[in-house]
Amino acid sequence: MSEPYRNYINGQWVATSTRATFQDINPADRGDTVGLFQASDREDVKHAAKAAADASSDWAALSGAERGQFLYRAAELLEDRLDEIAKQLSREEGKTLMEARGETARGVALLRYYAADVMRPEGDVIPSANRRSFVFTTRAPLGVVSVIAPWNFPIAIPLWKIAPALAYGNTVIFKPSSLAPLTGWNVVRCFDEVGLPPGVLNMVTGLGRAVGEELVKNPFVRGVSFTGSNDVGRDIASWSVNKGAKFQLEMGGKNPVVVMPDADMEQAVELTVSGAMRSAGQKCTATSRAIVMDDVLEEFTERVVARVKQLKLGPATDEEAYLGPVISGEQRERIMTFIERGKSQGALLLCGGSIPTGDPYDQGFYVEPTVFANVDPDMAIAQDEIFGPVLGIIAASDFEHAMSIANGVRYGLSAGIFTHDINRAMEFARRIEAGLVRVNAETAGVEPQAPFGGMKASSSHSREQGQAAREFYTEIKTVYIDPTGA
Repeated sequence: MSEPYRNYINGQWVATSTRATFQDINPADRGDTVGLFQASDREDVKHAAKAAADASSDWAALSGAERGQFLYRAAELLEDRLDEIAKQLSREEGKTLMEARGETARGVALLRYYAADVMRPEGDVIPSANRRSFVFTTRAPLGVVSVIAPWNFPIAIPLWKIAPALAYGNTVIFKPSSLAPLTGWNVVRCFDEVGLPPGVLNMVTGLGRAVGEELVKNPFVRGVSFTGSNDVGRDIASWSVNKGAKFQLEMGGKNPVVVMPDADMEQAVELTVSGAMRSAGQKCTATSRAIVMDDVLEEFTERVVARVKQLKLGPATDEEAYLGPVISGEQRERIMTFIERGKSQGALLLCGGSIPTGDPYDQGFYVEPTVFANVDPDMAIAQDEIFGPVLGIIAASDFEHAMSIANGVRYGLSAGIFTHDINRAMEFARRIEAGLVRVNAETAGVEPQAPFGGMKASSSHSREQGQAAREFYTEIKTVYIDPTGA
């Protein structure tokens, strides 16, 4: 086996002091080890935090345009390597090559967006009660920030955190998920090869609570951006508050689409299936609940089931695969537990619901795309995030009933409605308790220039991307200037 991939600290690729490693496994073929990675501990995080702190002042002193040039060059390098990196992303994370290429291209777009965004106005001129005073605001970087990223979008999510953090003058400690560390390593390598100054971006890989805790509690860290589970998010919020660090959390979702009687049925079916089954349902914005008016329930259900039965399940190397494996054996077991609970609680399994067998399925962590009908809004499969290729169809008698069901969960990340009625669409947008609202579109999918985040238990009431990123990674400074003399 080849040498372990190393951490990146202070501009150098370094091993941990303990030399401990962990395996990165291909979820489509668990006999395929993608690589060995450093099993970092607290001391490694401390070294990275010190390097980031030492680099902070010089990096912040550069102009935004100077910092942006590093992002532009990293974008060019990522684009040059798009196909290579996408193939490695597919191998370690399991999503199809089409989706992996799209995600890598999105990473390029994120870098270019924030490289240009540094030239936007960053403050305001404010009238003063004193006719001789000049009052204005500007923004200052937080300093050292920790980026803790998930495995399901191992390029897009790290870059929509790292790119603005760097662009606005912060230095970064980045921890990729231990289930997709190679893609994070590839991102950092691009920055290294364009000559990013030492200590500005650091990466530590590892397992366990101690690493994550140090990334938040370290005294040099002034901000934390996290995407992941609600349980971990609550810990990060508590640790951050106790030390006075700024934090943003993006967590779970239980995303609905509402299908009205006047919906374009072909569109509603295709986009509901895409939202539920692409990436094997492993998106925080994936469609998990289809809330369908009684008038069209039978037609919608029949068409969804027919479409899902057409989907090809397979490894990323199969260009015709619609969805691939789930990320791990543990995740597959969790999904199957929810499927069994759905059946035991009285939901009607219409298709899927099993672990496929035979070649190539025996080699990986596959789950059949699954659709339930007769789902009661209080069932576990209608309330809890499954994070797998499972769609529950819920009947609604009218729009008011549908809104009650849609809002009747603890999450509020993404939601959609299919209708021709603009008045109904606008009412849905106003009343739905979700941070992202889509009309006649699937619940998944965001653009770099638009803020992204959720309501209720889905987030810390903060937003990422667009101008919201500047608001998080900087602090407002108000300046009063008065003339010299009396």
